[in-house]
Amino acid sequence: MEKIIQRGAEAVIFLRGSELVKERLKKGYRIPQIDGKIRKQRTRSEAKLMEKARFAGVAVPKTRIENDFSLVMDYIKGEKLKDALNSMDAEKRRRICRSVGEMIAKLHSSGVIHGDLTTSNMILKTEGKEEVYLIDFGLGKMSSSAEDQAVDLFLLYEALKSTHFAILEECWESVMKSYAGSYGKAEEVISRMEKIKKRRRYK
Repeated sequence: MEKIIQRGAEAVIFLRGSELVKERLKKGYRIPQIDGKIRKQRTRSEAKLMEKARFAGVAVPKTRIENDFSLVMDYIKGEKLKDALNSMDAEKRRRICRSVGEMIAKLHSSGVIHGDLTTSNMILKTEGKEEVYLIDFGLGKMSSSAEDQAVDLFLLYEALKSTHFAILEECWESVMKSYAGSYGKAEEVISRMEKIKKRRRYK
């Protein structure tokens, strides 16, 4: 029994038993051979990034490649952090945000750029140990560039601002404090991110 969870421009995600399957869709505007090559590369790249992140201690679903165009992942029972963060009590929210900062620090320390750091791509596991899982590495890449890492942080800041504006300062302070205390290059990355924020503000 399969149940579609999400359908996007690039992929469809469906639940199959205790697993999620992410299947990259054909693009009719691309030459079939090129389309197949691109989808295969992106599938393998995402699996590699998730494995690298998991090895670095980031909570991500266990993943395997089912075929050239499909990833199979453990289904994490919980809710999107986007849907849970605003209603938490302040103490729990700060704790969760500190764990997010530590998670990003581990990610960047291992040279992984997520590429779409939003609370929609974080699952708060509700069964067993409470933990934030990071999902959807489809826009990710390998890079140790402070600029790339700064963009990663900026994306999260913008996501918090748009979805959690009332608690933005509280959340961001907790994320940044934890990130800075867990990553050796944090000072340089945060400095770059502040420059990006200024550039965007005056556009």
